[in-house]
Amino acid sequence: MKCPKCGYEDTKVLESRLSNEGRAVRRRRNCIQCNHRFTTYEKEELFAFSVVKKDGRIEPFIKEKSFRAIQTACQKRPINYDQMDAIIHRVERTIQEESERNVPSTRIGDLIMQELYNIDKVAYVRFASVYKDFKDPSEFTKEISSLEKK
Repeated sequence: MKCPKCGYEDTKVLESRLSNEGRAVRRRRNCIQCNHRFTTYEKEELFAFSVVKKDGRIEPFIKEKSFRAIQTACQKRPINYDQMDAIIHRVERTIQEESERNVPSTRIGDLIMQELYNIDKVAYVRFASVYKDFKDPSEFTKEISSLEKK
């Protein structure tokens, strides 16, 4: 690791710790030449993927967009920010494990619905109504009936 002060390429690691819930390693380093101490972080490579929309367009996955949709479905429900963030994290992890770079929007929607189903049925139905583009009340009734059967 190059020293940020003098540019010397040999540094000594003084201490290593896990940070960011075990997703990164924090290292305290010391430059052998100028004795400057500094901190570095190593973290897993981000897995970037794109979303294939229903009309065939491809755009980058934007975590905040999915989060807003979940937030809307969870309004006035007993679901906190951390739970919603965990949903997005699990969805991203599932997609990463599948190693697909172009993921259909329907796959992402299905994963979010599955997560909401396990946490809160009302939020699940709210999300489903937008995701499945319900046109009339009978579609709500049908979805709720399928919930009761499960």
